[in-house]
Formats: sequence, structure tokens, C-alpha cells
Amino acid sequence: MFTLRFDMRAPDIGAPTSELYAAAIEMCAWSETRGAIAAVLSEHHGTDDGHLPSPLILAAAIAARTKQLAIMLAAVVIPFRDPVRLAEEMSVLDIISNGRVSYAFGIGHRSEEYQHFGIDMRTRGRLADEKLALLLRLLRGETVSHDGRRIRVTPPPVTPGGPHIMIAGGSRAAANRAAAHGLGFIAQANPHRLKEFYKSACRAHGRDPGMSQFPDGSAPTAVFVADDPDRAWTELGPYLLHDAKTAAAYRHGDETVASISRAETLEELRAERGPYRIFTTAEAADYVRAGKALPLLPLCGGLPPALAWPYLERAAAVSTH
Repeated sequence: MFTLRFDMRAPDIGAPTSELYAAAIEMCAWSETRGAIAAVLSEHHGTDDGHLPSPLILAAAIAARTKQLAIMLAAVVIPFRDPVRLAEEMSVLDIISNGRVSYAFGIGHRSEEYQHFGIDMRTRGRLADEKLALLLRLLRGETVSHDGRRIRVTPPPVTPGGPHIMIAGGSRAAANRAAAHGLGFIAQANPHRLKEFYKSACRAHGRDPGMSQFPDGSAPTAVFVADDPDRAWTELGPYLLHDAKTAAAYRHGDETVASISRAETLEELRAERGPYRIFTTAEAADYVRAGKALPLLPLCGGLPPALAWPYLERAAAVSTH
């Protein structure tokens, strides 16, 4: 039992983007009958290492090569999107995947990306609420009068009411947004009583709390399975460290996100036993036996596919025994 996460970083130390994208699609197709329960695609824009900017397009390619694998886009930055066009793309992707694609919408945290799209970052909360409200109505099949326009999205999604949507974030504002729209909540951080606040906000809006997920600060978020961890750290280390340092650079001064490491060296990254872990086969088996899915990041930091495949194959072997 494992998940696959792809962000498609392609730094200079890694493989070319064409190889990485082809490998990601192939890994999903190979994994769906070998213990994979979901593929998770992230989003960033204008990064030095080419982080995936168009998760819906990659999701469509994965959906076309798979039959049962769940696909989640987390987090899609909704202030950057035209909600009408997004509703159309989500509807078509829902048809292609037969309802297997779900979404976590966030508001983003990088000022560079707001500059990239020419949007005032100070308006992101208001934009998110306005665009989300319109998007949800369109996905439900409503004909909407908006700004003097008549809008109707066709064809409708195959999922009644539209694809499954949650809100991602780590603040009370994000939790309240989820509650106000009757959506589930994926927390990227777990500040004091945020879970209780989300539930109370749902009740205040006259809604039942949806599915919610809060991070465990002690749990890994990027796992590899190796016969020889020492050798694996030598082989994988530069790629893992690139991923860790780049992700941390996006969160200046924010120590609340559970998946962020502040390690500056490979030795620190390994010693902290934090988000990035290399398990032995026995450790991975114990983890799965405890009812937990291995969170794999198989192409972490642009890891060349030829190096990545044996680690994925070992994780799959553990999951199917």
C-alpha cells in the first residue's frame, strides 16, 4: 500500500524533463495493480527547477494510462484560474478518468507566483472565495448569470455534483473557507485547535464537517525503500537535499508546515529522521503492516528514472506481500 507523489522538479543535477514526465506516467500505470492507492500531483509556477505548473494536463495523461488509480491534485491555486475554464477542464478530466480525479484547492504562498500572473497577492482570499463559489455552481450543472454573462458548462462531469473537492491550507481562514462551501479540509499545518475550529465553523455555517486530514509531524512524507540505506543515501542524497532545500525556500520563516525540512546538509537531512526517509525492507513492511501507506516521491529532485525504478519496485514488493 503506497501513494505516489510527483512535483516534476528537474534541476540541473537531474534527468531531462521529457524523461521525467514519461517516467511519471509509466510509474502510475505500472503501480496501480501493485499496491498504489493514489497519485498526488502538486503545482508551482515559474520555478528555477521547472516544478509542475499544469497538474490537470499531467493528470489527464495519467488517467488515460490507468483504469483504477485515484489521482489527486494538491494543491491547485484557485486565484490563478479562470473558474469557467477550470470547470470545463475539470468536467472533461472527470469524464476521461471516470471520476477518479479529486482536488485540493489552496491560495498559494509565493509572492513570485502572484507576480507571474499579475495578481495582487493581498486579494487572494477574496478571489479564492469568489472563484470557488462560481466554480462549484458550474460543476453542479447550474446555468449561472455572472457579470452580465450567461454561463453553462458542458459536457457535465460524470460524477454527480462534480469532482470531489477539498480546501488545503494551514490557517483558520482556510478552514473557514472549507466550512463555508461545505468542503473537506486538508491541513498543511496543525496549529492550536485548528481541527476543532474547522468543525465549529462547519456547524456555524449550517453544514456537517467534511472529511479532514491533519498532519502528523513525526510521519515521513517522502519515502524510499532500500536494501542498503547507506548506499541509498549516497545515491539519492543530492536529489533529496535539493527537494528539501527548495521546498523550504518557498516557506520563508514558516515553521508550521509538517513536510518542510530545514536541513542544510545531507548529514542533517538524514539525521533528523523527518520528512525524508530511507526505509529498509523490514522497516517498510512494518510501516505497511501498521496500516499506513508508504508516501513515495519516486522522482524526487529530478532523480533519473533508471535510478528511481528499483526503489519503486522494492516498495511495491513490500506492499504486495
